[in-house]
Amino acid sequence: MSFVQPVTLSHRGIRLEPLALAHEEGLKAAAADGELWKLRITSVPEPENTRKYIEDALKMREEGHRFAFALMDEATGKVLGSSSYHDILPAVKRVEIGYTWYAQSVQRTRVNSTCKLMLMTHAFEMLQCKTVGWRTDNFNFRSQAAIERLGARKDGIIRGHALRRDGTIRDTVMYSMTAGEWPEAKAQLIYQLSRPRAASALV
Repeated sequence: MSFVQPVTLSHRGIRLEPLALAHEEGLKAAAADGELWKLRITSVPEPENTRKYIEDALKMREEGHRFAFALMDEATGKVLGSSSYHDILPAVKRVEIGYTWYAQSVQRTRVNSTCKLMLMTHAFEMLQCKTVGWRTDNFNFRSQAAIERLGARKDGIIRGHALRRDGTIRDTVMYSMTAGEWPEAKAQLIYQLSRPRAASALV
């Protein structure tokens, strides 16, 4: 049995459901909102590669390495982006949260914090993870700031770690949070989401 089982998560009008081929057109539309595939520091699929992106994610799910979600607006049924558990290590009860991207129109809104709250709560409280990790491009400063706002700690930098979509080689910044750190981080995240400004600003 896979460590991460199929699950649908929902909170504050945002739903995370297992990524499927049925999400292809929705993902294309979300990526087109800002032409996100043109950003060299993300892995957002080009329109013609969206189906392969989903097929690759499903293959990794079968292999137990990654479990991808489609991020949905419950009111409209619109796909807003995607996020995943990946580098899943059942033996040490560790997952990482990544492959995350959102349509430009919902960036810097409560969507990111709501999504992370659901994924972190499920990882720590249902999967009983000991550690949750994140990784990001050394030049993706917005992503680094967002991860740090969650309460994650920087573990270090892996130099010359991976190829960017333009063929250049990136350094990868690694972050993590332990189960012992989760209760305080959760309380802070819920507090931030409860503030009036959370409706229009990324926390």
